[in-house]
Parts: sequence; structure tokens; C-alpha cells
Amino acid sequence: MTATHTPHTTHPTGTPHATRYLYLTRHGEATPDEGALTPTGRRQATLLGERLRGVPLSAIHHGPLPRAAETARLIGDQLDGVPAHACEPAGDYVPYTPRRDELPADSADFLLEFVHRFPPEERARGPQLARAAEERFTGPVDGPEDRHELVVTHNFLIGWLVRAVLDAPKWRWLGLNQCNAALTVIRCPPPGRPPSVLFSNDMAHLPAPLRWTGYPPELRITS
Repeated sequence: MTATHTPHTTHPTGTPHATRYLYLTRHGEATPDEGALTPTGRRQATLLGERLRGVPLSAIHHGPLPRAAETARLIGDQLDGVPAHACEPAGDYVPYTPRRDELPADSADFLLEFVHRFPPEERARGPQLARAAEERFTGPVDGPEDRHELVVTHNFLIGWLVRAVLDAPKWRWLGLNQCNAALTVIRCPPPGRPPSVLFSNDMAHLPAPLRWTGYPPELRITS
């Protein structure tokens, strides 16, 4: 993967801004108790690290749960001294609970039943963490140099951040599924240009037997 450079611009206040490239991945395949990665998950993480060797990453942020931390460590093992640290906003939580009147009538029951499977305390705190994640990981960067950062996280937050940069309705994080160790890249340019999703759920670094894990069985593509 070859990094690109965007000429910086200067905000009317006089502060220069450059482009943020946000690399998002879901942790590798986890064991049934979610306490560690499976052999498949470890291999997925290693291959993603190999793919990212050509990217000038400045940091690896990861959620606090073991499956995210282990994925980040294995990715970092393939890179040259990129610092990694746990970050609560990169964790696993429900970013937003929609109201019925926000949802398409024909799927409202299904979507609400899914969201309400999660504990009320998790749903209550999720929006605060989601806002913190947006503030920390999206938007242009101050200064003249582009920044490339990796966030090793979970399915829901990737869907939320993709939704946010596309300015889609808040409920639309639902249905944006991510495979284990797939790669999504968001570009946040200086003010005056909209952010964009460069690609989403990309598994080019994974051989066929390691793809599509983490998807519901009915959504898996086998050919």
C-alpha cells in the first residue's frame, strides 16, 4: 500500500491543516469466549500488518478488550516501531440506539430487537464514547503534515465512523458489517473539502480461507 500526500491548506485563523488518513480494522477472529484470537485470527492480524508496512503510520490505537489488544500487537510486530496503546473510545459498544420513527417501517422491529439485546448500561454510555471516537479519530489534523493512524476496534465503531464521515442518518451504523482483519480507510482533508471513504471492508491481504470470518453465515461470500 502506497501512501499519498495532500498539500496542506491554511485555515482563515492562520493555522495550517493537513489530511488525516484513518485506517480502521476489526480485530482478528476470536475464540468463542472472546478472550483471545484463534490461530486464524492471529494469521489474519499478521497478514494485515504485512500489508501496512508501506504506510507511514504514526500510531496504533486499539480497544481495551483482549482480542483487539492482541490484534494490535501482532500488527505492530510487522511494523517498525509504531507505538500502540489502548484507548477506551476504540472499544466495543453500541454507538447509538435509534428511535422507531427514525427507522424504515419494514425493518424497525428487526433492528430494534437487535439493538436491545445489549445491556441498557452499555447502550446508555455508547453515544458518549462514540462522540469521543469521532473527535479523536476524524477530521483534519493541525499542522502541515498528513497523519496516518490505525484503529484496531470492533464492528460497531467502524460502521459508526463510516456513517459519520458520509453524513448518513445516525441509525445507519446498523448493517455496515466488517470482516475480521479487513481494512477500511477514511480520508479527512483540510477544511473546504468533504471527507471520503477510500475503501471499505477490503480483504485483499487475506487468502480465501481467511476471508469473511466475523460475518453472519447468510452474508458470507464463498466464491
